[in-house]
Amino acid sequence: MGVTEDLADELAQEAIKYIDATGDEQIIADLVKVLGATSQTAEEAFLTSVRVRRANARARRLLAEKVRAHKAGKDGGGTT
Repeated sequence: MGVTEDLADELAQEAIKYIDATGDEQIIADLVKVLGATSQTAEEAFLTSVRVRRANARARRLLAEKVRAHKAGKDGGGTT
């Protein structure tokens, strides 16, 4: 990645950790406001990183649930 993406991703990781610790989702909007006032490119990279990381986390949770269900014999995936 380039410097913009690297910095935006680092900020996104820190923001997500903050949200996990505090539950304060408003931090994303606050950071977007600051970034957007100075660099639309940084703002877009940050939002992309937040979305990608959150989507990946949701997908990993779903996969872990499916694996647990399968191991418990409760797959529900339509196979009998």
